[in-house]
Amino acid sequence: MRVRSLLAVSLFSISACNRTTEEPHSSGDAQGAQSAQAAPAPEKPAPSAKPACVIPMTEEPAPRAPKALHCPADPDGQPELAHGYVVFTEAPGSPRLNVELARSEPEKERGLMYRTSLPDAQGMLFSWGGEQEPRTFWMHNTCIPLDMMFIARDGTITGILEQVPTLNDEPRGVPCPAAFVLEVNAGWSRSHGVKSGTMVHIE
Repeated sequence: MRVRSLLAVSLFSISACNRTTEEPHSSGDAQGAQSAQAAPAPEKPAPSAKPACVIPMTEEPAPRAPKALHCPADPDGQPELAHGYVVFTEAPGSPRLNVELARSEPEKERGLMYRTSLPDAQGMLFSWGGEQEPRTFWMHNTCIPLDMMFIARDGTITGILEQVPTLNDEPRGVPCPAAFVLEVNAGWSRSHGVKSGTMVHIE
């Protein structure tokens, strides 16, 4: 799944993904972008009640998804992205991730494609500048199994897809509007006590 600068935003819980009304692109945003123009950085949202749409996680963990045995060659080389931080203040120990920020359509379409590893304390945050709608991601050319966290504008995690398999073009998402999607290593969410309904803070 994919779709991946820096602004303090209080919200949020990565690699390829995209929108529901368009055809999926590569290992990031499967919804595809109509424009390659960079999306604006998200603005700090006004305080609001937690969204009604939250999809609970299953009691049992999903089966472990292995890394891809063979990863396609990267035709362009890894782009340099802006960085930020996501803090899970409601999870045990308040874990903090260093995240690459995917905000323009090309960045979101590429996501974590062609990578063969991702440090445990890192991830990729996809942002749509505060615009909320259901998001769809796929794992085209994505060689690392992932957890995908779908996050509402107020910072509530509305749903988490765990152990998403590699090199898979099946569109995936949760039926809740999201303004952000965070991709992390498969299993990271559950191992750090992060679940649906958890609030996150984006720095």
